[in-house]
Amino acid sequence: MEISNAVERLSALAQASRLSIFRRLIQAGPGGMAAGDISQELAIPPPTLSFHLKDLTRSGLIRAQREGRSIIYQADYQAINDLIGYLKLNCCQRPV
Repeated sequence: MEISNAVERLSALAQASRLSIFRRLIQAGPGGMAAGDISQELAIPPPTLSFHLKDLTRSGLIRAQREGRSIIYQADYQAINDLIGYLKLNCCQRPV
């Protein structure tokens, strides 16, 4: 992972609503959640939610998939594992 990717992902999580959305999608599991359900559960108005979902999607932390009339958002577990791995490797180890 490039540092620019890590910065973009960390930046996307550095806002309370986006972090709450991401946490909720992690809790939802691989099946994800419809945007309307996220909006209702977290009490985030749809236009605001859309803005935050777009930022999380752009960062690569979540994916969107259309199912009928709904858009289902899912956490990208590989992306968060890559970020954690990057942080462990580049930020938490002392040089030998």
